[in-house]
Amino acid sequence: MKLRTGFAIVAVLATATSAARGQSPAPAEADLASGKAPADVIFVNGKVFTADAQDRVVEGFAVTGDRFVVAGTNDLVRRYAGPQTKVIDLKGRFVSPGITDDHFHNEGGGTGVDLSHVRSLGELLTTVANAAAAVPADTVIVSNSDWHEAQLKEQRLPTAGEIEQAAPNKPVVLVRGGHEYILNITALKKWNVTKDTPVPAGGQISRNDAGELTGELFDEAKALVTLPRPKPVSMDDILATQKAVAPYGMTALRIPGSYKGNMIDAYHLMKQAEAEGKLTLRWTVYMPGFSLRSADAARKAMEAWGTHQGEGDDWVKVDGVKLMVDGGFEGGHLSKPYLEPYGKGGTFTGLTVSPPVAYTEVVRELNSKGWHVITHAVGDAALDEVLDAYAAADKDASIKGKRWSVEHAFVSRPEQVARLKALDIAVSAQDHLYLAAPVLKKYWGWDTASEVTPVKTYLDAGLLVAGGTDSPVIPFNPFWNLYHMASRDTISDGVYGEDQKIVSRPLLLRLVTINYAKLIGEEKTRGSIEPGKLADFAVLTDDFLTAKVETIRDMKALSTWVGGREVYRAQGYE
Repeated sequence: MKLRTGFAIVAVLATATSAARGQSPAPAEADLASGKAPADVIFVNGKVFTADAQDRVVEGFAVTGDRFVVAGTNDLVRRYAGPQTKVIDLKGRFVSPGITDDHFHNEGGGTGVDLSHVRSLGELLTTVANAAAAVPADTVIVSNSDWHEAQLKEQRLPTAGEIEQAAPNKPVVLVRGGHEYILNITALKKWNVTKDTPVPAGGQISRNDAGELTGELFDEAKALVTLPRPKPVSMDDILATQKAVAPYGMTALRIPGSYKGNMIDAYHLMKQAEAEGKLTLRWTVYMPGFSLRSADAARKAMEAWGTHQGEGDDWVKVDGVKLMVDGGFEGGHLSKPYLEPYGKGGTFTGLTVSPPVAYTEVVRELNSKGWHVITHAVGDAALDEVLDAYAAADKDASIKGKRWSVEHAFVSRPEQVARLKALDIAVSAQDHLYLAAPVLKKYWGWDTASEVTPVKTYLDAGLLVAGGTDSPVIPFNPFWNLYHMASRDTISDGVYGEDQKIVSRPLLLRLVTINYAKLIGEEKTRGSIEPGKLADFAVLTDDFLTAKVETIRDMKALSTWVGGREVYRAQGYE
């Protein structure tokens, strides 16, 4: 790792350790900082949260090339200024290491009818009616996916009949998140979905109390419907994502198996963008293993992917395979029945998308080939399945220290947390509860819903936890996620699980900085403001460490830097 000819990294590290604590620099560091190797840019007069082992707050830092070279007092940092060094006065503003998202699919819910801004059933149905009126009779009307019934005043989904009234005799498919479709009556007829249709394994066809179809199809049942092919992922999509997230101080994303519906093509586009010098965001990707049901299928998939564990560099890297064992929050596999029976008389416990025997076989095969496995698991019964498979793989070849993770981990039991710790499994946690709280309460009851995503419990147990959003299932704003984790407040139903609040602001900010770096195995090169690490950081609108908790929700970046280069500047920021 080169910083610049003549730089001694050991000496720089020593400088940061002593001088940033207010000590006088030792002779060697004074000599180093006297001008032999001036920094390209220095930042002074700030409140800089380093996210290092001591969670230091310092006045400034210096950058040479794409790396930090020192962080500490103004006096220390100014020693790295030469005739050509640019000096930036932070004027007391707060600086964070680059903000990240540990579970991100794309920044928007697709190009269908936009329902993200509707706030009532009436608005939703009017939006659908207007879209239907503008297209020929045989057109399939599809919505975007980044909306949820919890955002509606009525806090419920439209029924097949209600959508039919809005768009009579035209097939409508409302795409809700990544796990559910809601069809109108014409769409049900178009795809011949009836009360007699066999329910695919790992899927659900929902009914009301009278036994009538509601129009809801979950997970594997979505295969009964053939939607128009989405537009192929393009370079414009990659660049649009970068542009969208930069105003939030975001410098890196972790993509679990799907980006705009096509991980493989997207990965090649990311590499192309890097080769062309277009990247302003760091991408860590996971190959799609959602449909793998045998060791043979896994072997064929590995060959088809044409890549390998760890391929890539600081900009684009392959870090594993994403698997699934249950549904989303409408189909998470629990050990207790849902309160909402979906027409099954209170016997519904969620979905098993990948049967345990098949899933374990796939996990063991991937482990034998050196792949890092991450698995979507919402309910506690799903978590049992994951833990059993991970334990079986660990007996074959240890997975400890390899950063295997559970994605989401909404619901867990104390003994499962202990098993996670024993197997050295990380938790990738998101803020689904912030949006969907009242619906989860309807599904699972208050006691379970209030403890959804118990991040404090995981942290107290010593687990590695990183934070994200699952965009577009949940809007990608990282500060909504951090606000929810700090307050446990929800958009429409008050505070859930007050005992799970993250009170410590440094700990909270670590979820999306250094903990993210640890989750992807890059903590030695990024995630904190320390000498030798990649210069990814953001100047924020507010002091994250001291602002009122409500202020977190509305924070943004004034300036975002990736690899020592400013990639975003807010209008009017000087």
